[in-house]
Amino acid sequence: MNQFKERAKALGLHGLLAHWDEWGAASWLERLLEAEEAERGRRSFERRVAEARLGHFKSLADFDWQWPSRIDRALIEELFNLSFLEDASNVVLVGPNGVGKTMLAQNLAYQALLGGHTALFTSASAMLNELAAQDGSYALNRLLKRYTQVRVLVIDEVGYLSYDSRHADLLFEVVTRRYQQRSTILTTNRPFSEWNEVFPNAACVVTLVDRLMHRAEIVHVEGQSFRLKEAQERSAERESRRKVQRKKRGDAA
Repeated sequence: MNQFKERAKALGLHGLLAHWDEWGAASWLERLLEAEEAERGRRSFERRVAEARLGHFKSLADFDWQWPSRIDRALIEELFNLSFLEDASNVVLVGPNGVGKTMLAQNLAYQALLGGHTALFTSASAMLNELAAQDGSYALNRLLKRYTQVRVLVIDEVGYLSYDSRHADLLFEVVTRRYQQRSTILTTNRPFSEWNEVFPNAACVVTLVDRLMHRAEIVHVEGQSFRLKEAQERSAERESRRKVQRKKRGDAA
C-alpha cells in the first residue's frame, strides 16, 4: 500500500490521495495506477518526439553496414546503449557526404527519447542563423537555453558552409554551456584540423574543438554516397521497366 501511495503522489492524483483511507485498499487501485502511468508515459514520449524535430528518417534496421568502406559497427551499436549520456560525453560522426552520418545521429537521438530523455535535432546553419538573428541579450539567452538544456543536442552538417566569427562564437557558447553537463551529437564532413577553414579568423576554434573532443567518441564513416547508390539503383530499375514495356509493345505490334 505504501508503494501504491508513493506512485499516486508521483502522478499527482490528489483526489485519490484525499480519499486514501477509503480507496487505498481497493482491488482496482493497481490497475488505475498502471493505466495512468502508461498514458502519461505515452503522452510524454509523443511530446518529446514532437519537440525533438527529428523529421523523417530511416530506422537503423535499414542501415546497410556493408556499404561504407570504413565503419566501426561495434562502437556504433555500443553507443545505442546510451552509456555516453551518463558522463555527458559527446559523439562526433565524421565522414563525406551521403554515408549515413545524419541517419545514425537521428537514430541515436530517437533512442535517447525512448530512454526517457529529451532531444533536439538541428542543422548547424539553422541553429547558428537563428541565434545570430536574435535582437538583444534577453532573446538570445532565452534561445540559448533551448539549445543548452536539452539532454541530447544533435548538430548536423558542420563543415558544409563557412561561418563568420559571430557564428563561431555562438557555437562556442552552446558547446561551452553543455560542456560536461549534457551530450552533443555532431556530424561533420571535415576533420577537426580543417575547422579553421569552416570558421576562418575565429579565435575560439581551438578551444571549441578541445571541448568537443574531450571525452568524445569519434566515429569515422567512409565510403561512397548512399544517395548516389540509391539513385543508381532507381535508375537501373526504371530502365529495366522501360525495357519490359518496350518489349511488350513490340510483341503486341
